[in-house]
This record gives sequence, structure tokens and C-alpha cells, in this order.
Amino acid sequence: MKRSRLARAAVAATAVAGLVLAGCGDTDAPGGEQADISVLAMDASQMQTLKKLTKRHFTAQTGITVDYTLLPENEARERMNREFATQAGTYDVASVSAYEAPIYADNGWLAPLDSYVKADEDFDQDDVFPNLVSSLTGEDGKLYAEPFYGEGSFLMYRKDLFRKDGLTMPPNPTWQQVADLAARIDGTDGASGICLRGLPGWGQNLAPLNTVVNTFGGTWYDTDWNARLTSPEFRKAVGFYVDLLRSHGQPGADRMGVLEILDRFVQGKCAMMYDATSLASSIEADGSAVKGKVGYVPAPHDRTEKAGWLWTWAWGIQQAAGNKDAAWEFISWASSKEYQELVGNEVGWTAAPAGNRRSLYSNPEYQQAADAWYRQEYTAATDSADPRNPGVGPRPYTGIGFLGIPEFAVLGTAVSEQIAAAIAGQQSVDTALEKSQDLAQAAAAKYRGE
Repeated sequence: MKRSRLARAAVAATAVAGLVLAGCGDTDAPGGEQADISVLAMDASQMQTLKKLTKRHFTAQTGITVDYTLLPENEARERMNREFATQAGTYDVASVSAYEAPIYADNGWLAPLDSYVKADEDFDQDDVFPNLVSSLTGEDGKLYAEPFYGEGSFLMYRKDLFRKDGLTMPPNPTWQQVADLAARIDGTDGASGICLRGLPGWGQNLAPLNTVVNTFGGTWYDTDWNARLTSPEFRKAVGFYVDLLRSHGQPGADRMGVLEILDRFVQGKCAMMYDATSLASSIEADGSAVKGKVGYVPAPHDRTEKAGWLWTWAWGIQQAAGNKDAAWEFISWASSKEYQELVGNEVGWTAAPAGNRRSLYSNPEYQQAADAWYRQEYTAATDSADPRNPGVGPRPYTGIGFLGIPEFAVLGTAVSEQIAAAIAGQQSVDTALEKSQDLAQAAAAKYRGE
């Protein structure tokens, strides 16, 4: 792997000076030496692969040792929020999402990466999808994180079941078309008409539901930060989602998040599923009961032409990090074209972190391995709804599947619980939204100057 002049100097300085960070914990290096950098990330398969490959490749090439802390997503977020808010400096690098990155940047918790990107010519920033770069850019116009992988959303459907019932999936379906198809195919070979996230959590049921709200013309707030969760458009969107799940969705939907519905889909228990593009590799993996039987089309829409979400897990450097140059070296490697090729060659091309670089989609080996879905994955990653204008009419916040304000983590979770109760039949959609309206109005009081 080629290295920039700045990067080579950083590596040399690290090796000569023998720099260590206090409190980083033990590394996997022999003798229990301290790590040059410490990385905090959620415990996902992509991260596990990264950890396994680090010593034999990154450390061998640069001399920089890495101490990983991998935690379940909620725990990782809790620790990251605490760590970055206090600027404790325990972790040099963390996997921040499209939600956290702009908020952390505006608070001064992340180090800008522009100078590193400019000096590291081999990184090829122009190869990174522009919409992901935009989502990781602060209000000051500076870049604060680099995508490790990205994802959009699309509709997955069982081609074999559709043929059996004489159904045809439109190339760019509306939500009403999806609902009609779900009603007709529900029960075929014991499969639910559609599987959707119903589990509470702002990153669970609200992720897909917010795309429905956007395309139905709804918005959480008007431009004066007045809550709009009881507006006709918002009510129609939530009512549609809840009714679809209750009528033709999976049993126990209110207790099922992304992992649970993925499990049902790969077992052949769902005729359709609307969710993340990153799930396709699991659907087409060896051992999946539906491998080779699935079709992929864009996210369903209603009043807008585009409706899919945009998401990324990206690497950011804590402002208080004691070894920023080495931290950039890690990011430059982990988010590089070379790393994608390394995973493809050593682990398999469908395991390569996708959705972040153009070059992966022109790679014949990836095209062959991901032939069933890579075209729609590329479209979803590059031509999703605009995070700054994802719906109908103006709004004071950015984001597609989330609201880019600090209050949303708590607000979204509370609202998602009300939605889940409606999905479970414990209350009406109207009651859920009336309660949610009060929560949303209170959460935005400071933006209204109250």
C-alpha cells in the first residue's frame, strides 16, 4: 500500500519515538505492549473482519498497533457519547454514524480530516460517494469522518413466490403497489406478505418508517420548529405502515428489528422485505434458504420520486486524541480501495465493506460475486433521497431515516415505543401520534426560543 509523505513521516516518528497512549489498554502485540492507537466501534461482522486483518496487514506495513474495543451498538454509542463529550482521549478513533458525525463536529469533538485527505493522494477521496461525504461534513464545510461502509435501502422480494402466484413486481414500485402485492401473496408457502421493522428504537422501526413519512409528504417539524406528528400526512404514513404490518406482516412484529426480520427472510418466511442494502450479502450467502430466489428494486415511494435512506458507519478522530497522525493512517487503510480488495481476496468479495466507493462497483470480481444486487445497491447508495430535502416541502433539520439534532436519540426512541404499541394493537395510531406530538413539541422548545 502506497503512503503519502505526511503519513510516512508520521509512521517513522511513531516508530522512532515509541509513542504510547495512556489508558489505551493492551493490544494483541506480543509482550503486552500498549497500542499506538485505540479504536472504539460497534461489534459487527465487518468490524470483526477488520480486527482479524489488522495485525497481519496494517501493523505489518506501518508499525502501528491497534487496540480494538468492539461493543453492541447501543453500548458502543453510549460509551462514545460519554467519551467524546468529555474529550477523555481514551480512544483515538471511533465508528461514528451519519447521525453523530455532524453533531460531534459542531460541538468540536472531532478533528477535521481535510488536511490529511489533501496530503494523502493515494487515498483517492474523489472515489468516495459524494452524498456520504456530504453527510459527514460539518456546518463549517470541513470533513470530519471517512465512510467505512455505507448503505441505502431497497425492496427485496421472492421471485419464485411471485411467479407461483402470477405476480409482477414493478421496476419502481409505489407503497400502494407494495401493499396490494403483500395482500395477494400473503400466506403463499407459509410466507408473510412483507416483513418490516417493528421493534422500538430510533434506529429500528423509525428508520424505515421515516422514509415512508417523507415520501407521503410528512415532516416532524415545520420551519418554525412546531411539531407536525398529528398532521394528515404524518398520520397517513404511520397508519399505512402500521396497517400493512398488522394485516400482512410477520407475527410479533412489534418485537422484531432488523436482525429478526432478516432471519425470517433467509428462512423463507417473508415474501417481501424493505430494509438496508447491506443485508443482501446475508440473503445471498451459502446456507440461505432464499439464495438465488430474490429480486431487488428501489425503495417504494408515494409523493416523491425517491424514498430510500442514506446511512454510513464512518471513522472519526477524537479531537483530544494524542496520536492523530497514526489515527489517520488507520482510517486511510480501513476506508481504502486496497482494504476492500484485501477483504475480497482473503475473505470473499461479498464480505467487502460496500456502499462507499465507486471503484468497488466497477470491479469485475465484486460484480460477479454480487451480481444479484450490486446494481440496485449502487443506485441506492448514489441516488437516494436527499438528506437535506428528503420529502415534500421545507423542514428545519437534515436526515432521511433520522433527524440531525441531538435530541432525536431520546425523542426518536420514545416515539418509536408509541409506534410499536400501535403495531402490537395496544393503542390506536391516533393515540400513539397524539402522545408523540407532545413529546416532539417539548423536545424542540429551545429551537423555538422558549
